Amino acid sequence: MRAPQGQRLPGPTTTPPQTARGKELKQERAVRTQERILHAAAQAFAENGFPAVTILDVAQLSGMTKGAVYFHYANKEALALSIADEFYRRIAAIAGRVEQLGRPPIASVAELLLRTAAALRDDTVMQAGARLQIERAAIEAELPLPYQGYTALICSWLEHGAERGELARSTTPAVLAKVLVSAFFGAQHISWVLGNRADLTERTMEIIRTVIPCAESALPEPLSVLES
Repeated sequence: MRAPQGQRLPGPTTTPPQTARGKELKQERAVRTQERILHAAAQAFAENGFPAVTILDVAQLSGMTKGAVYFHYANKEALALSIADEFYRRIAAIAGRVEQLGRPPIASVAELLLRTAAALRDDTVMQAGARLQIERAAIEAELPLPYQGYTALICSWLEHGAERGELARSTTPAVLAKVLVSAFFGAQHISWVLGNRADLTERTMEIIRTVIPCAESALPEPLSVLES
């Protein structure tokens, strides 16, 4: 079919492969940039606390301009929210890996606490997320309520363990879950203040031995999980 003189037929409606690939590369670069900024913000928040950190601090740590940071994150609160979300995403990932091990319920609780301790000891984003929870009153944004899902998961495992006879009949799983979570995150705070969390895994084992001693014998090599 020929177009009338002086007119062109409509071109193809599909995006040229070069243009589509260009968009993909641009999106990949944007994701990498956001991750770079987020890691810099996590480092700043973990070391200095939310109130003391500025966007300029984050820009300098990430090797970018303030404008580049603002392009991806509207303000410091947006960075805090993103780190808090990533903190809980990582906790959920740890829980998922524990579930895949197929350990008995009470041993799974111990494994989860130990792996969370190792992550808090070694992972800057985890450290920042934990500190942001403590400083939530200074953050003008609605952070997720602290450790609700973590407590609910532990409670469900404890309930399963009680059904299997792994706990004393007088034990109330919901209460025990709250005690464990409070003890653990209290221990991580003290370990952070006193020694930058260097002894957090040891403190966690002390909690396990004291509060759920039946769990330790179910872990084949309790401290080996700290290296995985």
